[in-house]
Amino acid sequence: MQLRPDDVIVGVDTHKDQHVAVLLDGLGGKLDELFLPATIPGYEDLLVFCRQRVGPAGRLLTFGVEGTGSYGVGLARFLRRAGCKVREVHRPPRKGERRMSGKSDSIDAEHAARQVLAGLTMALPKTADGSIESLRLLKIARDTAVKARSTAMITLKATLVTADDQLRAVLEPLTDYKLVEACAALESAACLAAPDAAMRHVLGSLARRWLLLHDEVKIHSKHLKTQTKLIAPRLVEAVGVGLDIAAEMLVTAGDNTDRIRSEAAFAKMCGACPIPAGSGKTNGRHRLNRGGNRQANAALYRAVIVRMRWHQPTVEYVKRRTAEGLSKREIIRCLKRFLAREIYHLLPEPSADHRLQAKPVRQVA
Repeated sequence: MQLRPDDVIVGVDTHKDQHVAVLLDGLGGKLDELFLPATIPGYEDLLVFCRQRVGPAGRLLTFGVEGTGSYGVGLARFLRRAGCKVREVHRPPRKGERRMSGKSDSIDAEHAARQVLAGLTMALPKTADGSIESLRLLKIARDTAVKARSTAMITLKATLVTADDQLRAVLEPLTDYKLVEACAALESAACLAAPDAAMRHVLGSLARRWLLLHDEVKIHSKHLKTQTKLIAPRLVEAVGVGLDIAAEMLVTAGDNTDRIRSEAAFAKMCGACPIPAGSGKTNGRHRLNRGGNRQANAALYRAVIVRMRWHQPTVEYVKRRTAEGLSKREIIRCLKRFLAREIYHLLPEPSADHRLQAKPVRQVA
């Protein structure tokens, strides 16, 4: 798009209580800046302020917003509903512009606007207003409960090590669940001055905490399973892609899956694409991509490991590539790339009423 001097591009640096917006004209000149509260009235004031700065023949083109998945989610949602074009921008690199230009909210907001002006960022933010957003929230609740349950078990076993020999002899040979049940049944004395009484009280408390968290995990897992099957039934049926992996892939893509323009872009988002690393005589080399969504990358890895053991086409592929001289690590990288392509074609299509359908499947090795 050819820009005119009276066009306006806005960059926003977002925070919990206050956002900072910087306005640039179509030639890159700084027009003004605005400090606004992170509330609906503040968003309305920003929109009115920006429209007032647009010239008679100008256009309010794009808002570049930092943190559209956290502090900027409310602003991005408001602007999108107002019909404005919103792009997600990244913070300035610490070794480059931030070190040379300094750090302030206004500088970061101006950097966001200049990213949009230069065309360096064209990423569409997630809408976060559909079934996949609900899935993300359920996954947060389940993951944190699983982590807390593991912490309770580790703490219980570490505490049991310091118990008296008689109690240890009874409890340590038990399996995890029987250990929890036995500790939960320990009676707590009214006075905890004696170390033995305090030990029984603590073991019982940790065991009961574990049982409560275990029940919570089962409830979240049930809802997560139902929601994932409803959103993307064909994705769940893919070999090696369980409910956890499918949920992670859906959360990575978001409700508006059309924001991912190609399967290559999805692979890059998951950190499963090779990065060129050649120069001169080493031209053509690639290196491992350490960027992208690392949780999605780990989910791809788990699915690939399952396929290498149980999926016959993958087993044959591993044998063929091993004969060609590739290491196991290199083969896994290739398989992760193939799986990212397959999953992309199984992502649900977005729609206005959030009725989700799967894309046609593309067969891969």
